[in-house]
Amino acid sequence: MVAAVGSAAQGHPDSHHPTRAGRVLPEIERYLDARAAEAEQIPSERRALLDEIAADIRTRLSAGQGVSLLFVCTHNSRRSHISQVWAAAAAAREGLGSVRTYSGGTESTAFNPRAVAALQRAGLRIEKTTDDQNPVYHVRYTEHAPPLTCFSKPFSAAPNPTAGHIAVMVCSEADEACPVVPGAAARYSLPYADPKRSDGTPQETAAYDERCAQIAREQAYLWSRAAAHQ
Repeated sequence: MVAAVGSAAQGHPDSHHPTRAGRVLPEIERYLDARAAEAEQIPSERRALLDEIAADIRTRLSAGQGVSLLFVCTHNSRRSHISQVWAAAAAAREGLGSVRTYSGGTESTAFNPRAVAALQRAGLRIEKTTDDQNPVYHVRYTEHAPPLTCFSKPFSAAPNPTAGHIAVMVCSEADEACPVVPGAAARYSLPYADPKRSDGTPQETAAYDERCAQIAREQAYLWSRAAAHQ
């Protein structure tokens, strides 16, 4: 899909898909149901921040505005992609139609294959469509919309939004390097520990699965709050 040559272009199910069960792939529904049941594991200070982001999103949706979220980490390799994917899936699960999710870095590298594998283990259907140093992946979480097209890029590169979006910094390095995200209407810091520290160790798979689950858990919580009263 030409318009998605970034990691963004996508649609979400809306009120034409009346039941939650049909909005995302069955395996994604099961995974997100399990993560949503773990909401008590989210520390209170992070729940407060997630509530703040959800309220911002809810205000925009109530005003009939589209919502664009840009997840930023240093290399656009692991945490930002995982966040983008789970935000898209969790929003779709709640039936929110005017949501777009993006990701970028302070520099570009590649969508790390360990992060790709963790998402696949969680149930995402992922196809590698190019075979170069920065491969393009199609990530599918629903049958009702085109897949996300994901690859590494700077946060300022197309097709990422340039104005009016919500920027979410998912690593402390990017948070420090980008105190201002040009064009963003709001900016939040929601850092995650980097699973990269476990690369090449016996704990590698468990570390990536843990980070994937944490991000999915928090996105399931955030979007359930954002969807309240919609």
